[in-house]
Amino acid sequence: MSYTAELIAVGTELLLGNIANTDAQMLSRGLSELGINVFYHTVVGDNPQRLQAAVDLAKTRADIIITTGGLGPTCDDLTKNVLAQCFGRKLVYDETSAKRIERYFQQLHTKRPMTANNYQQAMLPEGCTIFSNDWGTAPGCAFEAEGVHVIMLPGPPRECAAMFQHRAVPYLKRFSDGEICSRTLRVFGLGESSVEDQLRDRMNTLTNPTLAPYAKEGEVELRITAKAHTHAEAQALIAPVEAEVRDLLGDAVYGADVDSLEAVVLELLREKQFTLGCAESCTGGLIAKRFTDLPGASAVFRGGIVSYTNTVKEGLLKVPQALLEEYGAVSAQVAEAMAQGARQALGCDLAVATTGVAGPDSDDRGNPVGLVFVALSTSEGTQVKRLESPAGGRPRIRNTAASHAFQLLLHYLQRV
Repeated sequence: MSYTAELIAVGTELLLGNIANTDAQMLSRGLSELGINVFYHTVVGDNPQRLQAAVDLAKTRADIIITTGGLGPTCDDLTKNVLAQCFGRKLVYDETSAKRIERYFQQLHTKRPMTANNYQQAMLPEGCTIFSNDWGTAPGCAFEAEGVHVIMLPGPPRECAAMFQHRAVPYLKRFSDGEICSRTLRVFGLGESSVEDQLRDRMNTLTNPTLAPYAKEGEVELRITAKAHTHAEAQALIAPVEAEVRDLLGDAVYGADVDSLEAVVLELLREKQFTLGCAESCTGGLIAKRFTDLPGASAVFRGGIVSYTNTVKEGLLKVPQALLEEYGAVSAQVAEAMAQGARQALGCDLAVATTGVAGPDSDDRGNPVGLVFVALSTSEGTQVKRLESPAGGRPRIRNTAASHAFQLLLHYLQRV
């Protein structure tokens, strides 16, 4: 049987746009991996009548209703009350949950007593499966009534994600008659439309496994999902589709089930025992920032030089003045000299450099917005890549340039 789900997010702050509903994105992805179809997202303010109307509608069109938010101690936390009323269940006091809340406050707020209203979080629908919350105070819960499975999760994203993964997923797995496995391929250098064009026919013919693209900032994710009796059988279904995608898209696929380009580069640098440095002009330190955001980067990263002016390019990176005068700062020749200078100045095995026009205006030589040169210097020589990507404004141009720097590194590290 194929189950359908509706997500109901409770909170006026969501409707006002004060916060983004990131819970819904996380839950939809997680439910998809379980083979549960999400047909509707609903957002309701802290109003009992409107929440009841939303639940009554969801009961008619979903097998599973998952709510987020409204489980806290304040007067506008009304989710449990309304859900219990909608399904004819009374709320009962759970002593175990109350004790957990007390312990949480004792550990987290040693100098601040727990107020009495926090005990209302221990009021739960009679006969429900209680989801203990090791990441906050409000417990979640699940129950079945009127042919519908109801799951209530806390709203704070950190709590919601942990509660879904460690409490709700085990509960929901009972609805699956097999194992569902997914593998996510990360693609850089091809747009979503190009990827979709190359894979459209295959995606339309696949049923198990399925293949679906997801556009991200500057990248595309391809998720292959298979269902089988066992994990090994599901993986066996995924393998030939992954091989086919890799064959079609080539080295634009930079990894499977990985976090980012820079994370793959870090692992290869550590494996090959190479050190890295960078010289950045138009990216303004973004390459160094993205790389040092990764735990363990200090093992291979020597440092970065933000050479935003010609004076710094000449003084620290030893870029010849003649190059700057003849070709200008935004040129392949200067990018090459910057990468070589960073490698010498920082004493690293590999160095990348960026120079370009991030906008909003052309530079003093008339170079257009989006023109960027990315260089990689190694013991074998230096290579330079020219980019032209005027769309998207400064943030996108800078981020794309940084990603191309990591791609240059990746391709080099994969062949040495």
